[in-house]
Amino acid sequence: MYIDHISLLDYRTYALLSLPLSAGVTVFLGSNGVGKTNIVEAIDYAASLSSHRVSHDGPLVRMGASRAYIRTRTVRGSQQTVTEFEIAPGQSNRVRINRAAPVRAKEALGIARTVLFSPEDLQLVKGDPAGRRRFVDELAVSLRPVVAGYRSEYERILRQRNSLLKSMQRKARDENALSTLSVWDEQLSTLGAQLLSARFRLLQRFLPQLRRAYAGLTDGSKEVGFNYESTVFSSMGERSIEHAALMRIEDLKEALMRGFTERRRDEIERGVTLVGPHREDITLLLGGMPVKHFASHGESWSVALALRLGAFELLSDDGDTPILILDDVFAELDSSRREGLAALASKAEQIIVTCAVAGDLPASLDHHALHVRLD
Repeated sequence: MYIDHISLLDYRTYALLSLPLSAGVTVFLGSNGVGKTNIVEAIDYAASLSSHRVSHDGPLVRMGASRAYIRTRTVRGSQQTVTEFEIAPGQSNRVRINRAAPVRAKEALGIARTVLFSPEDLQLVKGDPAGRRRFVDELAVSLRPVVAGYRSEYERILRQRNSLLKSMQRKARDENALSTLSVWDEQLSTLGAQLLSARFRLLQRFLPQLRRAYAGLTDGSKEVGFNYESTVFSSMGERSIEHAALMRIEDLKEALMRGFTERRRDEIERGVTLVGPHREDITLLLGGMPVKHFASHGESWSVALALRLGAFELLSDDGDTPILILDDVFAELDSSRREGLAALASKAEQIIVTCAVAGDLPASLDHHALHVRLD
């Protein structure tokens, strides 16, 4: 899989850009601020419908414009698919697929698949739980686009339930409010069970890939792993996750409903939903110890890289490798990790790299690369 052309209109700093691409390695060279990351962000957005730099679409639209457009042509074997995304902050984003009538943007999920490395990836290890939840959920969506619907609907119901809980802080004994809360409990537990099932199945498949990726980046003296910190189950290690991946949706829903019942008083007092996938975390481990608190800077970087490489390997299981994007990451790595990353990434059909200095590129990756200067 690769993208052989991208066009941008009123996207970030680009009033208009039309850029041919190709399979193999393409390197965007240029000093900071010339727009290298804007291009790869747009490519990743076309695959995931989200930015790795901002949490909402407003900053993606060029100042003074009302909307932005991303047009890509994706090649899979002998098949070409043209997608044109319309990004309209505050409205529903749309996409045209092969010049057909516009449809909801999520209809394009799965046409292109990307794995993006960036300096921000260190926050997957060092940052808040929200980043790790997002990583897992977006990987689950890449494998099964239907999960995107469960996720967006869960978030919608969660906002409504939180609004009701906040109003109940002043009138906790309101029977009408309690009745409405029971309706939201039912809906949120149904959607939450689908999300939990997708997470557990994903994590079960992901762990072997993560371990192989980490071993390929290091001397293998320590093993990487994780625990899943649940709001309805005790802390879950490898064996527990394997068991949870086999649980029925009905059983997961029942566990969530039980959690709502047990925490109802706390939720009303605090005016917020305390149970569900949105409150859970993945604790990354190295040698059995939490990476966030005990790993060195180099070890933390290796775990962050292994997370992305593990995702790449998992998405390559069907033989169709995702587009690999390396956004200004080599400057952050020592020479051994640069070469390790380049070697593990070499199986991708298309690799897109951004860097400010050509000397940061490992020789094995730079040898056959097409350089595009953006100064």
